[in-house]
Amino acid sequence: MAYQVVEKSAALDTLEAQLQERQSRLEALQVRVAQLQEARGLQARQVEDQRAQNAAQREAYEALRVHTSFQEAALRRLQEEARDLLERLVQGKARAAAERNLRNERRERAHQERVTQELKKAAKRTVSISESPDTFGDDGTKKGSETLTLALATEPEPLDSETCEKWKRPFRSASATSLTLSRCVDVMKGLLDFKKRRGHSVGGVPEQRYQSIPVCMVARLPTWAQDVLDAHLSEVNAVRFGPNSSLLATGGADRRIHLWNVVGGRLKASQTLEGAGGSITSVDFDPSGSQVLAATYNQAAQLWKVGEAQSKQETLSGHTDKVTAAKFKLTKHQAVTGSRDRTVKEWDLGRAYCCRTINVLSYCNDVVCGDHVIISGHNDQKIRFWDSRGPRCTQVIPVQGRVTSLSLSHDQMHLLSCSRDDTLKVIDLRVSNIRQVFRADGFRCGSDWTKAVFSPDRSYALAGSWDGTLYIWDVDTGKLESSLRGPHCTG
Repeated sequence: MAYQVVEKSAALDTLEAQLQERQSRLEALQVRVAQLQEARGLQARQVEDQRAQNAAQREAYEALRVHTSFQEAALRRLQEEARDLLERLVQGKARAAAERNLRNERRERAHQERVTQELKKAAKRTVSISESPDTFGDDGTKKGSETLTLALATEPEPLDSETCEKWKRPFRSASATSLTLSRCVDVMKGLLDFKKRRGHSVGGVPEQRYQSIPVCMVARLPTWAQDVLDAHLSEVNAVRFGPNSSLLATGGADRRIHLWNVVGGRLKASQTLEGAGGSITSVDFDPSGSQVLAATYNQAAQLWKVGEAQSKQETLSGHTDKVTAAKFKLTKHQAVTGSRDRTVKEWDLGRAYCCRTINVLSYCNDVVCGDHVIISGHNDQKIRFWDSRGPRCTQVIPVQGRVTSLSLSHDQMHLLSCSRDDTLKVIDLRVSNIRQVFRADGFRCGSDWTKAVFSPDRSYALAGSWDGTLYIWDVDTGKLESSLRGPHCTG
């Protein structure tokens, strides 16, 4: 019995130990459960806080979206009102311009009719003009040994339109006969009291349009360089004769324009125009020869007075890239510029104000101006025509190759273009067709600013090749008349 009691006591001790161990584990598990429940409550509180924040942000987003929709609706209304206002403004200006142009055309036609009547009356007179050298008679008085008689018949014989519808400015290499004709023209102008033709720019002050008397002249082919000199400190990019060919302007990369008097086939320095902000790319004289306009690489064009000791400079700003061309219109108070910013701009020079901007899809390399038209040559191989009195492009003539230069004949009937396909083209503006295409072995258009020009009588077309050789073609036959390898040649 005693042995059985001992065994039961040991078993009870073992059970008690196991029970205590299990109670300890239960207490530990209860503590762990409490910790987990506390953590779960904390997470639940965090989730609730996050949900509250999300709800607040959602409400703020909805408020912003509603406000934005209101603002966008207001912006659309303002844009529509602005478009309506702009359209009404453009229509009003177009109507005003059309009315002004109509009045100007009527006034011009009336003036032309008066001039025609005066010329018909003057054509019935016979006038004698004497030029007296220094010879003296027996009585000590001067006697004229040469007499020039200028007789105008009642019914003058018509001249050939291709050879005699020429302009006053003589070709630089013309003979003494050309000088006599020029003197005769001056005499005729004095006798007939030929006045400047006046017009009005749209929305501007009265302007002077200059008109020359057609004179039958024949240009003589140049054969050699009459004068060679170092004109600039760097490259010479542009040259232009004045209206009477007695003054020459040169512009270069040294940001200067030099004016030269042409005396006996020689160049004598006359004036230096400074103040350009970049390399000169183009120079032009106004029709009276009193102003010089230059295009520059500093995104502007510069305007100077000729002959003033302290020449006042005017800057035409508004382009956003290099200005490649700047030309006067038929008045000294208006000009046109072209730029690599794909725009062509018209300027009121009296106020240095851009009165019109034409947006084009391609770089503009050159511009020329007629009576009521602006012609621009572009990098996309197209020549575009713009009506000065309207907002649209009136015509596009495609050519092969990027257009580098344009030259308009004095009668405004023919246009000469030079392009990077190594050709020159003569376009008959009366029918808008390419009349001649000039090519030559060895001729290459070496850059996007290669220039080609007509001779003053439109008999010849001249262009410089990449190697410095000058090529001259006959406009009527298309024949290459001459290639001059002068001081510009590189090899």
